[in-house]
Amino acid sequence: MNTDSFSNINWLAVLVAAIAFFLLGAVWYSLLFRDAWIKASAVNVNDPNAKKGVGAIFLSSFVLVVITAVGLALFTARVGSGGWMTGLKVGLVAGVCFCATSISNSYLYEKRPLALHLINGLYNVVGCVIAGIIIAVWK
Repeated sequence: MNTDSFSNINWLAVLVAAIAFFLLGAVWYSLLFRDAWIKASAVNVNDPNAKKGVGAIFLSSFVLVVITAVGLALFTARVGSGGWMTGLKVGLVAGVCFCATSISNSYLYEKRPLALHLINGLYNVVGCVIAGIIIAVWK
């Protein structure tokens, strides 16, 4: 495997982009769409078992967001950084074409409510756009 692509990555930008994406999740799922997400996902927040392992879930989620940010950095480096507009476009393509469609494809078979498709899919689109812009503008 040729690892030259990894030498073009600004790792600090990737880390900051991942943190921004992760923090978006805190706002998205606790302030903006908390009640709608709870209803659509049928999560019982009053169940004591629902809180078990939440630290490991957050850590795993952050690692996955870092992987997403690395992918965005690789795409951005390949496209050529043209500023925030490049980040916006790369983020939209990744968010819509990979993240949101993959989530919805699984949810179709699981017969999840449309609201859950939209809440989770749009979170990933917005997160990829934010991360893409951070990575593209950070030299």
